[in-house]
Amino acid sequence: MTATQLAGVRAGARLDRLPPSRWHRRLTFTVGIGAFFDLYEIFLGGVLAAVLAERWHLDHTTRSWVIAAGFLGMFAGANVLSVLADRFGRRRMFLVNLGAYSLCSLLAAFAPNAQWLIALRFLAGLGLGAELVLVDTYLAEFLPRAVRGRYIAWAYTFGFLGVPVAAFVGARLVATRELLGVEGWRWLLVAGALGAAFIQLMRARLPESPRWLAVHGREEEAARIVTDIEERVARETGETLPSVAVAAEVPQRRVPLGAMFRGDQRRRTVMWWIFQVLQTVGYYGFGSLAPVVLAAKGHTVTASLSYAALSFCGYPLGSALSVPLIDRIERKTLIIAAALGMAVCGLAFGFAGAGWLIVSAGFALTVCSNVFSNAFHVYQTEIFPTGLRSSAIGIAYSLSRLTSVVLPFVALSVLDGLGPGAVFTGSAVLMGLLCLDVALLGPRSTGRSLERI
Repeated sequence: MTATQLAGVRAGARLDRLPPSRWHRRLTFTVGIGAFFDLYEIFLGGVLAAVLAERWHLDHTTRSWVIAAGFLGMFAGANVLSVLADRFGRRRMFLVNLGAYSLCSLLAAFAPNAQWLIALRFLAGLGLGAELVLVDTYLAEFLPRAVRGRYIAWAYTFGFLGVPVAAFVGARLVATRELLGVEGWRWLLVAGALGAAFIQLMRARLPESPRWLAVHGREEEAARIVTDIEERVARETGETLPSVAVAAEVPQRRVPLGAMFRGDQRRRTVMWWIFQVLQTVGYYGFGSLAPVVLAAKGHTVTASLSYAALSFCGYPLGSALSVPLIDRIERKTLIIAAALGMAVCGLAFGFAGAGWLIVSAGFALTVCSNVFSNAFHVYQTEIFPTGLRSSAIGIAYSLSRLTSVVLPFVALSVLDGLGPGAVFTGSAVLMGLLCLDVALLGPRSTGRSLERI
């Protein structure tokens, strides 16, 4: 075993055997809160399409592009920034992605027409594209394996707490039309930009991932960071740290991108690409299309946004509900069960007419969605090796964003031609195919070291 490989093993083994501490919880919060902006952007696309359709007299195609532009940017950003994160480091890309998103979102708030708005939302999505990839990768490489699932689930819970708040604020701003003489929808873009800038400042002091450093031959730097973490954890917990069983670990190394298509990795890559295409319809489809679907049911824009906001309250609850489940139930089993729940609740939402039933079905759908989401975000960090992790996750994730680009055009056409019920029937069928994909091709991962899965 080379010195570099030994350092990588030691870094991973030393981090895995640490007891949970305040340091781990602070890290989880600081990294996880950025997850808010991903779903915020999805919510925002539906709001802008619903509000500006009348105000700017948008036709069907332009309205679809208002929703799709951000996703197209995320597709490009996920491919580029996630690969760069494997090459130049997790921390460096963290400092690039939210900074670019913040700047472009602020500029989009001053867009004079739909064309400028679409272009700037594309650029904002470009910056945001690797956010969830980096959240998953970074936390998985720091957190002890015994709590990896729970803490990543808490990270998303922190982020999603802001979503229903943003939805209610958005509905209120749209209802009042203006704030300080500025149209309400523009304030939603400003709020996203300023919030992202604040989180960026919080992340400026994050250390680089020791696992990534060791894989790239910077073993001394990795050892210094791990030692500093060990000292902090020991002070905070007052516990004597257990010894490191180096021999029990499998060394990690730099892995060429082409390794995704060799051996066991090929099966995992194919499984995850199929998964990411299919999950987009069930998860992101609801968040981005809910206001438009409700408007198609005959509700006013204000009522549609209020119903959507109440439904979105299920996001943080579902995320919190996943915390006690995620390390007790095998990840792939939890993913399948939650996906089936999403399919059933989506059908109820699509065919519901009464306001109380719409909100109840939407709420239940978002609860299931975030049990599903947290389970798969943990799962994807465990099925690829450190040298490939960010790239493999990012490229697969970009396919979900590419699907999200196409989704508004297809879904709105089906909505206009066949109605909301047909939209969610199609979604339920695709979620069923997703369950088969994971059941047949997905490996088991719960409770195992990243170096051993």
